[in-house]
Amino acid sequence: MAKQLSPIETFLVPLTKLALKYPEVEAEVIWANGPEWEPQQGTDALLEAEEIPFYAEGLLLEGFQMHYQILADTDAPKDPAHVRLFFWQTEVPSLPTPELGLALIAEATWTT
Repeated sequence: MAKQLSPIETFLVPLTKLALKYPEVEAEVIWANGPEWEPQQGTDALLEAEEIPFYAEGLLLEGFQMHYQILADTDAPKDPAHVRLFFWQTEVPSLPTPELGLALIAEATWTT
């Protein structure tokens, strides 16, 4: 019998599938800092594909809210090139739109 997924696991299914299909994709972690977004710095600034769903699940279980964007280069709009994981606890700043040359191919938001 198949295990029934939790709501968080269901929300993360697209990121899990992405990591399996595109193991070279990396994710940038971005934190709310007042009305602005601040990219995570240091050695763990980018997550490898297989780390993406696990990292996100841990923070969602701790009560963080999240929005993800899966981005592709506009010259290859069906091939994911980069993921952005936005996390916040209370107020969410305005989410940025992709820069010139990037296309948004999927996004979703988890709120508590």
